[in-house]
Amino acid sequence: MLELKGQTIKKHYVDFCVIGGGLAGTIAAVSACRRGLKVVLMQDRAMLGGNCSSEVRLYIRGAVNEFDRETGLLAEFEEENIYRNAELSNSVWDSVLLGKAFQEKNLTLLTNCSCLDAETDGDTIISATGWQLNTYTVHIVYAKYFADCSGDSVLAPLVGAKYTFGKESKYEYGESLAPEKADKSTMGMSCLLQAREVDRKVEYIPPEWAFVYETDDDIGEVLPGTHIRAARNDAIGTNGNNLWWMEISSKTDGITDTEENREKLMKIAYGVWDHIKNRQDHGADNWELEWVGVLPGKRESRRYIGEYVLKQDDLFGGNKFDDTVAYGGWPLDDHDSRGMDTQKTVSVCLKIDEIYGIPYRSLFSVNVKNLFFAGRNISATHLAMSSTRVLGTCALLGQAVGTAAAVCSKYGVSPKNGAEYIREIQSDLMEDGVYLPGIKREISALTFSAKTNLTDDERAVLFNGVERPRGDGKINYIEKEIGESIVYEFDKPRHIGTLRLQFDLDYSRESVTPNYKMRIFAMRMFKGKDFVPVKVANTIVKRFTVYADGVPVFTETNNYHSLVKVPLYLSARKIEIKFNETRGYEKVRLFACDFIR
Repeated sequence: MLELKGQTIKKHYVDFCVIGGGLAGTIAAVSACRRGLKVVLMQDRAMLGGNCSSEVRLYIRGAVNEFDRETGLLAEFEEENIYRNAELSNSVWDSVLLGKAFQEKNLTLLTNCSCLDAETDGDTIISATGWQLNTYTVHIVYAKYFADCSGDSVLAPLVGAKYTFGKESKYEYGESLAPEKADKSTMGMSCLLQAREVDRKVEYIPPEWAFVYETDDDIGEVLPGTHIRAARNDAIGTNGNNLWWMEISSKTDGITDTEENREKLMKIAYGVWDHIKNRQDHGADNWELEWVGVLPGKRESRRYIGEYVLKQDDLFGGNKFDDTVAYGGWPLDDHDSRGMDTQKTVSVCLKIDEIYGIPYRSLFSVNVKNLFFAGRNISATHLAMSSTRVLGTCALLGQAVGTAAAVCSKYGVSPKNGAEYIREIQSDLMEDGVYLPGIKREISALTFSAKTNLTDDERAVLFNGVERPRGDGKINYIEKEIGESIVYEFDKPRHIGTLRLQFDLDYSRESVTPNYKMRIFAMRMFKGKDFVPVKVANTIVKRFTVYADGVPVFTETNNYHSLVKVPLYLSARKIEIKFNETRGYEKVRLFACDFIR
């Protein structure tokens, strides 16, 4: 145990302690709070978001197919960002994430607080200790459950949890793309840069310590007969490359040499911008440098060992586990461990045609009784992690862990024994807007018991438990005219808990922005003159009213979310939902309209 001398010490007693406030950790904490847990979120930076925060500015990416985008809390966060942050300022995105944490009354947020010790009793974590830089205070958090969402698995060596790093051999898990021999190399880290286009020519004088790349060949291999470098595309622009390839690998575990790599990455970033501006013609005369990252965005370091290790074959063919709690759909994207230390591009990037399930068993420790994890450090091989590591997938993993912690707490069981309640975990996730491949959301008996003004065909679609279009041509939504109502009538007065509405979030994103990169997720890197501010999807219903036995009991005049839960908590024989106005679409599209709890 760490010896504390002369330090201010604060102790916290909660249900759930989350270490790491990246996207996975933030969503794990918020989802657990909303399910009734008292939570501490310990984050070593001043803001939340990790790799997608204003300190790193990595795009949020996930499943690539048209109707496979991640929803749940991630969709809520994005929709908040679209509504409040039309210009897609990175600092405003920080405020969106912080705001979601501030709104949870059961969440204690410890920012600028690094986890540096933990206390265990056998195979159980008792507490985690962090040091808060700006207050010179030691925080000791006692909790029933812990989740390591730090990316670097900081708790692992402190509590004796089994973990690994580097590449497995092809024989360990039968992975055809793995190397003949295992090694400890990892994918690299990047410091990104951001620029904007202006109306005048802008000069750029690099710092004297920046690396010099005189020609395109100095940056990377040029494809025969072209001026295009394989993968290392420096075409900047609103819809251009974010220069992710400014990458340096780790020589150790992805952690120990981070500071050494950070210095080199900054020299690379300033040198690449010097090349774009001053070395050969890249059409960048009117672009000015706005920002260069000083905190490396990491792709890989330690990975925990769970009850199940996700592997290469699980990514292909749309594998759907009985205990699926999240999914992935980013390519198997294994970056060359040498990064910028080689001019040749030998990275493996294989498209995954169908989203695959990620099992609950890959999200808790095989040997530490009360330890969950979510993010790029889940129980997966190096190859599988090359797909699961992206931020959209990490968001789903965070929501799965936060929800699972709440269910485990409800029944007083360990994460492992929480598998006995997997159907409840899955049901809670789907209720909160998460899509789980191969699993349908169960509609309540109360909803089915009512007579409605829906046609049989509309009922069949609205109550089918699938809340997004699928590639087999099933749209899974109904359309109503603006001003129409959906009416539920019961045989006698019934207690009504929460009305749940799932509007269409516009999977094409065409009504959100004409800029392709922003359609994938509402974040930007470079800002050219062709940038168009984002706006709320026109398919979302802006105004609606709920009536109970003819009396208005709830009115919404400015909705901008696709998933809406209306707490009614009343007794009524008739409920009417009247849809008064959309955000611009000519009809009302509904994937769900039913009663929960």
